[in-house]
Amino acid sequence: MLLEYFSMIDRVVTVTPEAITATSTVPESSPVFEGHFPGHPLVPGVLLIETMAQASGFLLLSRIDFSRMAFLASVKEAKLRSFVAPRAALTIEASLVHDGSGYAVTSARILAEGKRICDAELTFRIMDFPDPKLEQAMRARAVEIGMTPA
Repeated sequence: MLLEYFSMIDRVVTVTPEAITATSTVPESSPVFEGHFPGHPLVPGVLLIETMAQASGFLLLSRIDFSRMAFLASVKEAKLRSFVAPRAALTIEASLVHDGSGYAVTSARILAEGKRICDAELTFRIMDFPDPKLEQAMRARAVEIGMTPA
């Protein structure tokens, strides 16, 4: 996990057309922790939501063979249940709730040591890649985290 670069997923463990499981380890230090919070570093809740969104996004990209991009459009029912400190080992799970009409919905959660940290329902707009560089970057990132795009 590289918080300051929004690279939240370290490895995809499993991916099926209906679900994805990924892992990530929070870095021991990051510029993010300098302000959140001095002397008591915690991963910001918005970055936990981003982590769930990235796992969900890779699930959706896998379903459509990386032919289009999934952009986060809505976060519903988000619950931040516990704090996440440096060095935490996270498991990220997302499952498909709906896919159609240019939108997709996932149910996602993050666990640490088997304990639920947060969860949310996430809605994505499925659109053409606005630039070929973004498609190339997403395909390259998928390979880095253990997915092989079609």
